[in-house]
This record gives sequence, structure tokens and C-alpha cells, in this order.
Amino acid sequence: MPIRKYLRENRSFSPEHLDAMGMAFTAALAKLGLKDSDDDAMVETVARRIVLAALTGERSVINLTEIGAGGRE
Repeated sequence: MPIRKYLRENRSFSPEHLDAMGMAFTAALAKLGLKDSDDDAMVETVARRIVLAALTGERSVINLTEIGAGGRE
């Protein structure tokens, strides 16, 4: 799952939450026209937004995607 590499040592997410975060990460990158393989600060920013939102309790793939793409905070 591509978002795992941005989690560092944070293991507080269940497999279901990781799946939702991964789907949101992929969708947010697509929405922004980015690829996870890009060595780009924007890709890391998208991942960080999603992880931070998930840490505060957000679990909706749709909401996480919007947050990751910068549409909601």
C-alpha cells in the first residue's frame, strides 16, 4: 500500500483504516495529476494531510481524498 511508507513508525491504524487511507491517497494523487513514483514534495504533502486527518479520526475515503487534495482541512 503506497501510503504506508509515509506513516513512519505510526502503527495506530487498523488494516481497514490503512485501506481507506491508501484508497484516498491514490485518488487524491489522481485528482491532482500526480504519481506516487514522483519524487515530489507535493506527493509527500498529500500523504501527510491524509495521515494527519486519519490521526484525528477521519475514516471516510471521500473526505480523506478531499483533504489530501487540499480541498478541505
